Amino acid sequence: KAVTMSAIIYSLRCLVNEDIPLNQGCLAPISTTIDTGSILCPSDTAAVVGGNVLTSQRVTDVILQAFNACGCSQGCMNNLTFGNDNMGYYETIAGGGGAGPSWHGEDAVHSHMTNTHITDAEIIEQRYPVIVHKFLIRTDNSGGNGLFKGGEGLIREIEFLEPMTVGILSERRSLPPRGVNGGLDGKRGENYLICHNPQKIISLGGKNTVNLDRHDRIRIITPGAGGYGSSLL
Repeated sequence: KAVTMSAIIYSLRCLVNEDIPLNQGCLAPISTTIDTGSILCPSDTAAVVGGNVLTSQRVTDVILQAFNACGCSQGCMNNLTFGNDNMGYYETIAGGGGAGPSWHGEDAVHSHMTNTHITDAEIIEQRYPVIVHKFLIRTDNSGGNGLFKGGEGLIREIEFLEPMTVGILSERRSLPPRGVNGGLDGKRGENYLICHNPQKIISLGGKNTVNLDRHDRIRIITPGAGGYGSSLL
């Protein structure tokens, strides 16, 4: 529930055209009804994870969309982890930013509460047994069209030079980031395991943990974002 309330106050501060303090007083005029036992207010024995990095993004998108403030951003942080007995690494990967009533969405950015900086490819290759083969902005119109266009997602592909356990925790692999006020939806993200021997490509879905052999690769294609307004106007 704390994550939900944090997403609410963040969304309110985005909507209010005034610099207001970040404290409990901002929520005084706001009433909330959250069903106990739901994903937004789970019991302390529920098997849940990632509220701060995934659920928070989706709550924010719902609130901003309810006010027609902007198209949905990628709605995810694309949490990628890998490691073995000798090392471990964790990063979040950018995607599309939602378009609004006077702006196009940004391409390949961290949006809302993501707010992290990814490790440079040169540094990660120097410190870990990996090769970054791709790190580029998508070119398949992953951002939804509209009067203002949603931002593009990106592609990140990493080869592992040692056997590795890799985990991906992501959203927007089934349903796309929605546009508002006639803007079109952005494209969904995709996660793939590219096996070296035998050569094959396996879809990992939105959430998975896999054991990779030497020279196997992981390809993360992050979601675009929703557009704003009809381009026909």
